[in-house]
Amino acid sequence: MDMLWNGWGDPAKAAPLPDSVTGLLRDLLGVKPRTTPALVLEDIDLPAPTADPAALKGLAQAVGGEEHVRTDAESRIRHTRGKSTPDLLRLRAGDVSDVPQAVVLPATHDEVLAVLRACAAHGLAVVPFGGGTSVVGGLAPERRAFVALDLRRMNRLQLLDRVSRTAVLQPGLRAPEAEALLNEEGFTLGHFPQSFEWATIGGFAAARSSGQASAGYGRFDEMVLGLTLATPEGTVEAGRAPRSAAGPDLRQLILGSEGAFGVITSVLVRIRPLPEVRVYEGWRFASFEEGAAALRRLAQDGPRPTVLRLSDETETLIGLAQPDAIGAGLDSNAGCMAITGYEGTAEDTAQRREQAAAVLRDAGGTLVGSEPGERWAHGRYSAPYLRDSLLDAGAFAETLETAAFWSRIPDLYAAVRSALTDTLTEAGTPPLVMCHISHVYENGASLYFTVVSAQGEDPVAHWTRAKHAANDALLAAGGTISHHHGVGTDHRDWYVREAGPLAVEALRAVKRRLDPEGLLNPGVLLPTD
Repeated sequence: MDMLWNGWGDPAKAAPLPDSVTGLLRDLLGVKPRTTPALVLEDIDLPAPTADPAALKGLAQAVGGEEHVRTDAESRIRHTRGKSTPDLLRLRAGDVSDVPQAVVLPATHDEVLAVLRACAAHGLAVVPFGGGTSVVGGLAPERRAFVALDLRRMNRLQLLDRVSRTAVLQPGLRAPEAEALLNEEGFTLGHFPQSFEWATIGGFAAARSSGQASAGYGRFDEMVLGLTLATPEGTVEAGRAPRSAAGPDLRQLILGSEGAFGVITSVLVRIRPLPEVRVYEGWRFASFEEGAAALRRLAQDGPRPTVLRLSDETETLIGLAQPDAIGAGLDSNAGCMAITGYEGTAEDTAQRREQAAAVLRDAGGTLVGSEPGERWAHGRYSAPYLRDSLLDAGAFAETLETAAFWSRIPDLYAAVRSALTDTLTEAGTPPLVMCHISHVYENGASLYFTVVSAQGEDPVAHWTRAKHAANDALLAAGGTISHHHGVGTDHRDWYVREAGPLAVEALRAVKRRLDPEGLLNPGVLLPTD
């Protein structure tokens, strides 16, 4: 099944907002219902591709036949941009200026190499495409003719090593499919980001994804032990042992490269035995500051739950701590909701729950039972559908995230909230800004912000100004420009500032060696020459 072309996921799972929420949006933010009819895909007037017929013939030869090169309007529109709110608003307005010339579907590493050679011969850029879930402009290269390299045919579990507890996965394997294949063998990857239902293994590696159970299983880049990369100049193999002192770690150069250096064609990952039990609970704290201190104690001194997250007062009040209960039972004295989750053997899980509970109570937390935790687990993938329902109702909704050391978290939290609130209020669309701690480490944590406002006259322009202000604020406060969404084009200029000119030039030198014609995702991650 393909994802909804102008929204998130499975159209059958989208649902209109309840009256209580639309009333809240109207009264609190001045949201007005949309009056223009929704655009349907068939209404979009898409011109035929302008690519040289010889180029299309060469692509067909590279992937074993014309049936694996799609130039129809629907296929091209479905591969236009990603799933950020500005991406969707542009598509909903009929803007397909970033549409690919063709969609190419290779089945092997060698076919990917052949596609890259064909594109180099005809001057076509290449945008690797997995699940299409980028929210930072990672699928919108700088303007030039390009093809979308859809990796869905590369969707196999190639090898499972029970002794080493590793698996080799192809990049086009969607996360639920990968998890099901591993589960059949008694294992799990343990990687469950919000995009889980649609994102792919290659996308996880290319963007340094982090899943909701990262406190227990680690980030995806911690799970990766080896990678194969296809480039216009040939193949790069990285990783032949769990750890190595043989020079700089080339795996880390490929992880997070977002298709700018090459196309990831296989990933060697660490796997874990399937847990015997999974248990989720809710804890309430009087304030975000108190809750953050409690999470820090667990992250630094243990025992660390598998899932550990904390919603601020506003997010708890609105109900985003439990996405499927949005707007239900508003209580201004709700405090802050923390979710803890434990996975593993029954004995180990019971022991960690008991020990963690003692720490959380000592830090001021009150156990509110399993219901909030189970509701969070049940609705953990529903927030993007909620975003689409908000757009349908005339509201604007978007997210951004960052990370910093624990000592900087309070100032970072305040600075980003102020930047978003001030900028959008000045634009005439005062927002509701919510936040949660989504991932914790011994030395710091990630902050994940959700912003809801009226759409106003030009919602994309309003958000662009607010996003730029927030990016400036988070860098000034000591945060990183992205914790797990990646760089894309939206964060590129701030990534350059964060990394510094010398480091950026070093990365550009790598790109010039692997991709001398600048064909791969031009303008994504790094500025073009």
